[in-house]
Amino acid sequence: MTNVAEASTGIPVTEAAPGRQVAEPNIWSRSALGAVLLLSIVMDFFQLGQNGYGNLYYAAGVRSMTDSWHNFFFVSLDPGGFVTVDKPPVGFWLQTLSSKIFGFTPFSIFFPQALCGVLSVLLLYMLVRRHFGVVAGLVASLVLALTPISVVTNRNNTIDSVLALALLLAAWAVIQAAESGKLRWLLLSAGLVGLGFNVKMAEAYLIIPALGLVYLLCAPRKIWTRSWHLLLALLVLLVVSLSWAAIVDLTPVSQRPYVGSTKDNSELSLAFGYNGLNRLHITVGDNNHTSATGKQSTTVRREDVKVTRPAANNSSGSFLLLFHLFTVSLGSQIAWFLPCALLGMLALVWQRRPNFQKDRQQLGLVLWGIWFLTMAVFFSLDNSFHQYYLVVLAPGLSACVGIGLVTMWQDYRRAGWRGWLLPLTLALTAFAQVYIVTSYPLWSQWLIPLVGGVMLLVVILLLILRLLAWGLGRMNSVLVGSGLALVCLALLALLIAPTLWSGYVVMHNTESSFPTAGPNAHEKTAPALPKALVELVNVDHKLVAYLIAHQGNTQFLVATPSSGTADPLILSTNKPVMALGGFGGSDPIVTTADLKELIVQQKVRFFLLSASTRNVHAVVDGLSSAYRASVSAAGSKLGGSGQQEGVPTWVASNCKLVPTSKWRSTKGGGNTSTLHLYDCADMVNRATAK
Repeated sequence: MTNVAEASTGIPVTEAAPGRQVAEPNIWSRSALGAVLLLSIVMDFFQLGQNGYGNLYYAAGVRSMTDSWHNFFFVSLDPGGFVTVDKPPVGFWLQTLSSKIFGFTPFSIFFPQALCGVLSVLLLYMLVRRHFGVVAGLVASLVLALTPISVVTNRNNTIDSVLALALLLAAWAVIQAAESGKLRWLLLSAGLVGLGFNVKMAEAYLIIPALGLVYLLCAPRKIWTRSWHLLLALLVLLVVSLSWAAIVDLTPVSQRPYVGSTKDNSELSLAFGYNGLNRLHITVGDNNHTSATGKQSTTVRREDVKVTRPAANNSSGSFLLLFHLFTVSLGSQIAWFLPCALLGMLALVWQRRPNFQKDRQQLGLVLWGIWFLTMAVFFSLDNSFHQYYLVVLAPGLSACVGIGLVTMWQDYRRAGWRGWLLPLTLALTAFAQVYIVTSYPLWSQWLIPLVGGVMLLVVILLLILRLLAWGLGRMNSVLVGSGLALVCLALLALLIAPTLWSGYVVMHNTESSFPTAGPNAHEKTAPALPKALVELVNVDHKLVAYLIAHQGNTQFLVATPSSGTADPLILSTNKPVMALGGFGGSDPIVTTADLKELIVQQKVRFFLLSASTRNVHAVVDGLSSAYRASVSAAGSKLGGSGQQEGVPTWVASNCKLVPTSKWRSTKGGGNTSTLHLYDCADMVNRATAK
């Protein structure tokens, strides 16, 4: 079998197993890997956390979790343990641990994700190098380190970067299992996927087809042994996945917070409903959250915007669905190397005859190819999702790019029609990048000539070299060296645009509950670099001072319709704030009867509500208008949805309106212009008098 790594680079390799090649340690490979890791560290850590807390909903939860083991275990949104964050715990446990070590700051809650991003780059290099050599590993790790959506998510407190690392660890374990046939490695892999489920729930299961097929096709065991091994692994997967959710559901409701974003106060319902089948628009229960437009097709969660496919109501719409990953909202985040990854996998398929149990490169083909294809198809067919979900696609895509380029280079050096695939792939990848950049006029005017011009020259010269080799009857050392230099130049040219999009995030250092990389499409002028925020959470300090001064012995500082108003108050005071309707304002946590009891028991005294409940979430000055609109619309359900119906009216009828002059600042510091503060202390006095 041709030694791919040695033939392409001249680096000596040793055969560790049939089809498996591991480069011997040398200065070149170590230096190159060090440079890639240094680049990843700069991309993920430079200026980390200097401009805000990112997703305030998650940040408020982590701050609350630092207060007690009870809040920590149940992932409570507020210090009082009233309602949970609507995600599983592992990612936030890491953020809480970091906050305990470094203190509660934006850097400390971003640190675990940035570290996971760098570790993912290193682990991907090691896994790809294991079967395909140093060059493939370096290219794969470099592409991952510069993938824009990976960089921006690594620099945020969303938890998808932690999930990506967990899935890569599961891939490492299944490689061990498939090469040795040992059950313990397969069970470890299943356990790691279960751990990933406790990071981001059902999203972790996207890797199951790749892991299952690797063991089923490649493990050196009889088919029936492989089959029952997989069934046992499935059992372990389910046990690990559901263990925490089952413990929460078995805990008496009086001893834990309400499970946010559910109608039945169940973590299992959250996992398979709101965070599971409902994401595929398969309704389980009544967990839908209406968007700012009021249309059910654009379900609102905590993020600013959700990617939606155009409706397939005409031929052009149906055609566009086939290229969903190249749309403006997604292409610049993930699709820069998509043609290269796809054609690279095809090249490896054509180069090998099926021999999965002996050819370890076919193990890599199954693992990375199925990882890439499964997730690419899922995100192409899914009606709506948030861009940072694509982080889990990035490792598989990057691996396919590194493997594919090395494979196509080998074919290019040989006789046969497959040798023409390398120039074709480079040309198609450049064309895809040009197509993506056309939506950015300010950047396309110089990026298109640069990338397109360099790639056109490279492709022409590669074709000429191959024709010369055809005439000579072989590819001599001069032609090989020239061709390799041209491929390196092509790779550098193709990395320009994704590097700029990732670098844009690093230099502008913008924070958002909805992280996306690069400039805005169609912007006409370059934005100025932002100034550092004077305050990371901008709230009305007069309001905070009034509430603290008059809180008395009540447990909660104030009650608000949803997390939109609770988050900044929690972050500013680290006091219990009651989000009556959970994240979106529509969770049936309390009734008017419950409220009366809470007030009489002196659990809560003040209510910060709005007469119309519109814009009730816009407390934090500086949040994007899209975020304010989305959460305000969701919060409007508080006044007319299920058990929450009539709560604002009941409070307004039974409690005293506090004059705005006593608590609202006239100098800004939080948008409270549409809110009213109600004091319910008289209800306690009346109950005591009776």
